[in-house]
Amino acid sequence: MTYQQQSTAAPPAARAGTSPAIPPQAPPPGPQGRPGVPGPPRRTAWAEGVDRLRAGATTEPGRLRVIGAVIAVLVVAFGAVTAWEMTERSAAADDVLHSSQPLSADAADIYRSLADANTAASSGFLAGGQETEASRELYEKDIRVAADKLVTAAANSEPGSASEKTITKLNKMLPEYKGLVERARANNRQGYPLGGAYLRYANSKMQIMLDDAESLYTVENRRLRSDYDDATPYPWIAIGAGVVAIGGLVWAQRRNYRRTNRVLNHGLVAATAATTVVLLWLVVGHTVARAGLNDSYDHGVRSLNTLNDARLASLKARSNENLTLVSRGAETKKVVTEAGTEIVDTYDYDFDQQMKELTTKLAAAADLADDTTGVKPVEAATGNMKVWKQRHGEAREQDELGNYQGALARVIGSKADKPTGECFESVDKNLDIALKHERAEFERAAGDGRGAMNGLVAGAAVLAVLAAAGAVLGIGRRLSEYR
Repeated sequence: MTYQQQSTAAPPAARAGTSPAIPPQAPPPGPQGRPGVPGPPRRTAWAEGVDRLRAGATTEPGRLRVIGAVIAVLVVAFGAVTAWEMTERSAAADDVLHSSQPLSADAADIYRSLADANTAASSGFLAGGQETEASRELYEKDIRVAADKLVTAAANSEPGSASEKTITKLNKMLPEYKGLVERARANNRQGYPLGGAYLRYANSKMQIMLDDAESLYTVENRRLRSDYDDATPYPWIAIGAGVVAIGGLVWAQRRNYRRTNRVLNHGLVAATAATTVVLLWLVVGHTVARAGLNDSYDHGVRSLNTLNDARLASLKARSNENLTLVSRGAETKKVVTEAGTEIVDTYDYDFDQQMKELTTKLAAAADLADDTTGVKPVEAATGNMKVWKQRHGEAREQDELGNYQGALARVIGSKADKPTGECFESVDKNLDIALKHERAEFERAAGDGRGAMNGLVAGAAVLAVLAAAGAVLGIGRRLSEYR
């Protein structure tokens, strides 16, 4: 076999100074391929995502994904709104039971203790050197109770609020009042007439304190009413969200049935059941809670307020009755009557006004009482009040005849003298019994109302998450059929 020998000669050298030729480049094409025209701006990721979503929604798997996402959002939103609204209502109901109503009761106790201390001080002054140890201990007890309640109220009041300022003022005035009473007692024991002036001055200061205490009581009652207004309204936003979520689930199942002839989708059925449970729990639970709270207000708070007003009226009347004898006509004022302008004894006139108030409040308390246990003490107090009026009239008659000692015996004397003090104590005792009963009624009804909301917030959140998971799984089951 013959082979040709290949040449070993070097290739001809390229000419120096030359480079390989580069073909001319055409300009980048513009729109529609036209050269020299710039291309379209680059699209954002959001726009591209919207286009993909729109393109995916044109297919059945894409539509199913959108439906699943929307239903999951609706169910979760329903659970979130339910938890939010019921958290607010539960907190307000808890405030009613453990905060605002107890503070309102403390404010009433502050008023009662101050008024009772003033009554005990005037009673002890009338007794002079014969002041009993029981009367003195009652005065000291009332002062201690008022001081303790003021401390509690100060700890629970909001900084900078009107209540805090009122409590601070009362805390400053209480020692001043106590000092005036002690001066009145010291002068009275020595037989100096100046003691009566000190006691009247102390009473004037107490009237300012009672006005402040009444203002505090009014503010706390207003706060209590506000808490009721926050706890009782229906959660319409959550209810509406629940109806929309259930409507979406029903629509999705109906669509699934029409397209596949399958009656049930386990995931969607579970989601619908869980959402329905939350909605029913919300409506029924809040309805029961609302009924309990309204009952606690109608048959608890209103009765408590009326009984407190009656008790305060009786305390004021007793204090004015005592001061009528202390002043011995030294305090007078002009009043307009049907016969014209008259000059009357200040304390005796105020006594009559307070007894009218007491009569009105006892009648209202009897109407509000809804059981025999609540009615009996009110009726007993009403009967004692009528006897009190009769005995007071006899004491005033003796005083006007110049028989001061006879009038004094009918006001603070022994049981044999049939004093008005006996009637006052019976009225106060029966009102205290009625107050304790109504407070127990309030706590029972408010506790039932608050208890109806227990677990609703956490239950709604958990069931909403389970419902959303069920909806996603149900839609996922349909999507698996396209793989």
